[in-house]
Amino acid sequence: MAQLEISALSLAYGEHPVVKGLDLRVDSGQIGCLLGPSGCGKTTVLRCIAGFEAVQAGEIRLDGMVISRPGWAQAPEARRIGMVFQDYALFPHLTVTDNVAFGLRDLPAGEQAARTKALLGTVGLASQERKYPHELSGGQQQRVALARALARQPALLLLDEPFSNLDVELRERLSYEVRDIIKEAGTTAILVTHDQHEAFAVADEVGIMDEGVIQQWDSPYNLYHRPANRFVADFIGQGVFLPGTVLSDHQVEVELGTLNSIVPVACGPGCAACGKTCRVDVLLRPDDVVHDDRSTLTAEVTHKAFRGADILYTLRLASGARILSLVPSHHNHALGERIGIRLDVDHVVTFPPTTPPAALVLPDGARAVLPH
Repeated sequence: MAQLEISALSLAYGEHPVVKGLDLRVDSGQIGCLLGPSGCGKTTVLRCIAGFEAVQAGEIRLDGMVISRPGWAQAPEARRIGMVFQDYALFPHLTVTDNVAFGLRDLPAGEQAARTKALLGTVGLASQERKYPHELSGGQQQRVALARALARQPALLLLDEPFSNLDVELRERLSYEVRDIIKEAGTTAILVTHDQHEAFAVADEVGIMDEGVIQQWDSPYNLYHRPANRFVADFIGQGVFLPGTVLSDHQVEVELGTLNSIVPVACGPGCAACGKTCRVDVLLRPDDVVHDDRSTLTAEVTHKAFRGADILYTLRLASGARILSLVPSHHNHALGERIGIRLDVDHVVTFPPTTPPAALVLPDGARAVLPH
């Protein structure tokens, strides 16, 4: 059952459209995420859901009830929506217990105390109940804000860049903790972030936004392996595009060899009927290029980024094209060294080319001009 539904939502500031006909659905108990670059409209959507912005077209429904439409909006405090802000917005003069209990003042004292104690236990702060916000770490403050937002058992929880003020290591650990807390509470939630690692760690489904439009709403796995368009492919993960030639509905030739696809290869405009010789750009992720000392196919190391367990190598092919390869860090190769590689591509992703025709160097050394 849909807990949150947004239909054809649009909003502009003056002559500048910020959200353009956006559709969104989050089922009960699920965590959704709006992910995208700065200025894409994701925070504006969150503010519309919360009731801080008036919608100009479309409508927003929560639990099947309309809460926003053009010319009418339910008051924010009546929406049963909890919110965790970027700066946490804790009351500095209140203790941890009083911050969490702030929204429960209409309940009997015993019920307030029981619920507050249970929530502090859930977020791992039972021993910090008498402290003030300034006595807590950033991660602890974030958990207090989360407990306060969950205190009134909201129908929907909104999280606006909740980890942006934390260091990288704490951000990663806390993102998993926050997901567990929300899931344990059974709350439906929407996260807004520009960080894909946070999005993938917390959310069940993620919407990639650009220029006020959701480009793809999907699972993290599909966004990475089955991007709907070039923007999503570029924004999610890392990768490069190699020119390729379509050999059949399920095969495409690139400089490194022939790739077999389990889904029909997408050709460029005007080439859909030919079935072969179409020119495409093929997406290769770092995990598609495997280091293999036994391979006769080699590439030159031009750059390396040590990442602890792995090294991300930038490799130059015979044509001059560069690819990325993620290799276990005990394979420590020098710049300028040639290493053996092979392709291990489970998901062949192709898009119409954006560059003019060029010569493709095939594995046997032959050169072929890529047709349109």
